[in-house]
Amino acid sequence: MHPDDAVEKRWRLIPAQKAALKRLGIRTIRGLLYHFPVRYEAAGQETTARALTPGSKVTLLGTLSGLKAKKLWKSKRTVTEGWFEDGSGRVKVMWFNQPYMASYVKEGAVVRLAGAVGGSAERPYIANPEVERSDVSEIPDGMFATSNQQPATSDLFPIYPESRGITSRWFYHALKKIFSDGVHRTIEDPLPEAVRSRLNLPAIADSLVWIHQPEKKTHAEAARKRFSFEEMFAVQAARAMERSENDAENSFAIAEAARAVERFLATLPIAPTSAQRRAIADIVGDLSRSHPMARLLEGDVGSGKTLVAAATAYAVVNARPAGRDSGTLQVAYMAPTEILAQQHFDSFISYFRHLPIAIALMTGSGCKKFPSKVSPDRATDISRAQLLKWVAGGEIAMLVGTHALIQKSVRFRHLAYVIVDEQHRFGTRQRAQLARKGGGAGKILDEDSGRSREAASAAGQNFSRPAAPNALPHFLSMTATPIPRTLALTIYGDLDISVLDELPPGRAKISTTIVALDERENAYEQIRTELKKGRQAYVICPRINEPDPAKINALQAKSAKAEAARLQKEIFPEFNVGLLHGAMSAKEKDGVMEKFAIGTIDVLVATSVVEVGINVQNATAIMIEGAERFGLAQLHQLRGRVQRSSHPPICFLLSESSSQLVMKRLKALERSADGFALAETDLATRGPGDLYGRQQWGVSDLGMEALKNPRLIQAAREEAQKIVAEDPTLSHHPALAERVANAGRELHGE
Repeated sequence: MHPDDAVEKRWRLIPAQKAALKRLGIRTIRGLLYHFPVRYEAAGQETTARALTPGSKVTLLGTLSGLKAKKLWKSKRTVTEGWFEDGSGRVKVMWFNQPYMASYVKEGAVVRLAGAVGGSAERPYIANPEVERSDVSEIPDGMFATSNQQPATSDLFPIYPESRGITSRWFYHALKKIFSDGVHRTIEDPLPEAVRSRLNLPAIADSLVWIHQPEKKTHAEAARKRFSFEEMFAVQAARAMERSENDAENSFAIAEAARAVERFLATLPIAPTSAQRRAIADIVGDLSRSHPMARLLEGDVGSGKTLVAAATAYAVVNARPAGRDSGTLQVAYMAPTEILAQQHFDSFISYFRHLPIAIALMTGSGCKKFPSKVSPDRATDISRAQLLKWVAGGEIAMLVGTHALIQKSVRFRHLAYVIVDEQHRFGTRQRAQLARKGGGAGKILDEDSGRSREAASAAGQNFSRPAAPNALPHFLSMTATPIPRTLALTIYGDLDISVLDELPPGRAKISTTIVALDERENAYEQIRTELKKGRQAYVICPRINEPDPAKINALQAKSAKAEAARLQKEIFPEFNVGLLHGAMSAKEKDGVMEKFAIGTIDVLVATSVVEVGINVQNATAIMIEGAERFGLAQLHQLRGRVQRSSHPPICFLLSESSSQLVMKRLKALERSADGFALAETDLATRGPGDLYGRQQWGVSDLGMEALKNPRLIQAAREEAQKIVAEDPTLSHHPALAERVANAGRELHGE
């Protein structure tokens, strides 16, 4: 047996098991070894069919007979029923929605049965027991389950992520066979021995046995810690390698960027916050270097990220390409929605209108350019073909847009700076596509053929140092989504991080209130008061459509479609109510958001699709239905939609649950306006899997749990950076290189 052998080659699998393993993504022996238990339970007590106690977990050895599958006419579910019998008596067994059990074993076959006893002492039964076909040919009277067929030295039984057709008991015995054959000892450890020694981590062979079949709890804990570290170490090494590759590239070293920024800040009516100045200083330092900046700017809602972007973009668009007396370096700014792109286009016009530079907007709806030749104080519509020509020729200094910026037809001449707003909404591959749009960098003339830097500086101009052919632009990612530090260090480990942790003066503090169900009318009246002042409001619902009434346990949360109709008819008939949700086309969504932005819609009923990408300063009230269904960080992000002006905003949280845990979480939001603190609270109370989802980040459940351990993340980061610095391609660590390659593919969604 070899770790890379297919599971099907080593076990006779029935179709249901093959399908289950495929759904779980398990194809090889190695994949089976890395399919870890989610928890451990005490092994069931060995007993007999005559001595069953309802509520207990038992293990029995005997025969199965009379197995038949039938459908229950009320629930339409399938139930397979039969009888288990040993030398002491018999007990009824049943499996729900597992019709294959009727043919899983032959009539009268000897099996080992494990499960929980239900029913009463007079009429017990075992529902959904796990079945293991036994090699015992017969059962003499009085002979029952023997201890040597249970986990030999442990009372812990592993419980695995399962899928219909395969059970934890199947995994237990499959892995027991693997361990008895010694396959696990042929796997090369991806963790270098020096790393394991420094951190006191067990070797991979021992760890695999301990995590699957621990003799005691401390063994399982040590193994889980080791594999948590291994995953985070691989992720951090992948990010460190990406950063190493980035730093080996050439970029535009922009001279005098700091002076240009100071000139820009001097024109502002309000001084920047200390946090904004720190972030600007970080970015200016990066812009002066000859390798590309790779930085994440995290800023809470309303913290002034756009100002930071504008100040640093000013330093770039105010710079001449090396060796040129005319033209400027170029900036690309990508926003998640058309309406936000339009808003940023307007903002940059107000910031840069005194400069003799051109700013353009490119979205799916059309293109604009500022200034217009006819009206120098206004923007004008232009054709896409004309805009593409000007961008490629270097005549457009700053291009603002949506995903349209990464189309193949878009080429820049001197693209030196890329800013992406809410970059976690874009894939890593899309980010790289945009960053490599500056293919004309190689055409820049040598600086010696142009004016000297001293002369340029005296004239108040800012020259960049010569960029090598195919130089990459500096890259800044911005997000208003509060991200716990451990997650940021993991997911964005290839980026330096700057944080805006204070709000500019003049922003009104939001009032957040938990609304009891019988106080709903009071909340509506407060919203109506805002609407009568000419303001606007959001109503957020957890789902789009009403649940299927035939499904008794369906989510009963309010739906956006039904709530929009109800509010228009019964609550706010004198105002215009609009609807926005994720199932709408991009064109439909942009149309609704445009109407809300210009005030045609007074109340916007929406799902969490409005979490980012909408900046309507006139909106001052938000009501969030089913608030317990959202994470604290997401709730904070949603209420940020009404924190865009100096008008006092209000937020109402309505919950369908009054449990202590729900109320504790919502009260934290009621008390705090610090998005980063709320994100850390949510990480601790709900867990990273609930907050961010393992599929979104390509991190396993075990890895996601590691995100609660800052010391482990920091240790993994330090060790990974150390080893990549010594061996940038990991050529001396082939097992680690393979593990890192897998981690990189998962993080990139490949």
